[in-house]
Amino acid sequence: MTDLLTERTPRVAAARKLLRRAARVEAGRFLVEGVRPVHDVLDWADEGPSDHHRRVHDLFLTSAVADRHPELERRADAAGIRVARVTDKAAAGLSDTVTPQGVVAVCATVAVDLATALADAPRLVTVLVGVADPGNAGTVVRTSDAAGADAVVLAGDAVDPHNPKCVRASMGSLFHVPVAAERDVEAVLDALRARGLTLLAADGHGDTVLDAGADALLGAPTAWLFGSEAHGLDPAVAAAADHRVRVPIHGRAESLNLATAAAVCLYASARVQR
Repeated sequence: MTDLLTERTPRVAAARKLLRRAARVEAGRFLVEGVRPVHDVLDWADEGPSDHHRRVHDLFLTSAVADRHPELERRADAAGIRVARVTDKAAAGLSDTVTPQGVVAVCATVAVDLATALADAPRLVTVLVGVADPGNAGTVVRTSDAAGADAVVLAGDAVDPHNPKCVRASMGSLFHVPVAAERDVEAVLDALRARGLTLLAADGHGDTVLDAGADALLGAPTAWLFGSEAHGLDPAVAAAADHRVRVPIHGRAESLNLATAAAVCLYASARVQR
């Protein structure tokens, strides 16, 4: 691998297109950037079918990264994944960050359909309704994974979970917890109810307070519904939930941001359920 691929090499040019959502959808592939995330990708490949190409298609890295982290090439080679060293300019073209990491994997998309995400009698599900900010969505995926949630559903006009910023913010959790995307919010709510989940809408004006008095409610199999950072849950979606729950604000802050509110709610459920 002495010859470095450039930004004009067809394999690199094809991968660069995956920075766009339409190209990701068409190809069924997305990019994962960074040393730690790529290790997570390789772990994910090891857990998959014997044909690793079904999950990881390419690993591109600069010579500097390859020299500092030789285990990346060794692991990818052992898994039968195509490995290529690229120029710094080519690596920068595969990144949407100000400071490219110099290592990018091309992976099969991880999102599953709604039925698959909810297949195994879930007890705790995170539902992001119309959440368009990729950083928020990725952080909530990470929090859901940490809290032991069984699935994350992106409902309505939500961000693509394979958006590079969402992937980075998930810190590898995108490969640990089933993630589904479904534009039909009503279909999502119906599917959750059909699996016996209680729908709890996180709502700053909710009638139920998230405190010790809510423990009996939290013990049931639960789907938490969270809205966007800017607008919260659509009133119709909140009204469709079984309960509207608010996190108590004891100080003078007007509200909590989405990621913090999700962490408080999910860990409250995890504490009671476990």
